[in-house]
Amino acid sequence: MTTSNTTQPRIDVYARVTAKIIADLERGVRTWQRPWNADNAAGNIIRPLRATGQPYRGVNVLLLWSEALDKGYTAPMWMTYKQATTLGAQVRKGEHGSLVVYADKITKTETDDQGKEAERQIAFMKGYTVFNAEQIDGLPAHYTVKAEPAQPVERIEQAEAFFTATGATIRHGGNKGLF
Repeated sequence: MTTSNTTQPRIDVYARVTAKIIADLERGVRTWQRPWNADNAAGNIIRPLRATGQPYRGVNVLLLWSEALDKGYTAPMWMTYKQATTLGAQVRKGEHGSLVVYADKITKTETDDQGKEAERQIAFMKGYTVFNAEQIDGLPAHYTVKAEPAQPVERIEQAEAFFTATGATIRHGGNKGLF
């Protein structure tokens, strides 16, 4: 398959995902490790979300965390161009989308030389482009509202006494690793 303006073959989705992860590693970025900071989403850690509010899973989480880190996005919402226009919004001119993938299996029935049918599952992956809510103008407010700061946890006296009695050293931090 070729692109419309060149005669070079398109890079398949597997190669694009692999190239993105390798490029991040070569830059010293480990996208699976703490891609947030204390200011992101008012301190709440959140997976990237589809326009429906459903969290992305698998390699899409890594891909979108990497994009958010690279481009400075703090909004967790991502959607296709069509989803944005359906909401009456518009992706800003000049914005570039981010790769996500859809992986699944199809079942194919094949007939061998003796006429015997056998089902075979074939895995596939399809890539498509999404945009962060920060790249889109005119979205309804609930797509762009900042997360509320986390409320302090009410301490339970009996639990506090138990943990104090264990003698364990408990350190509180957040932006520095212990290892």
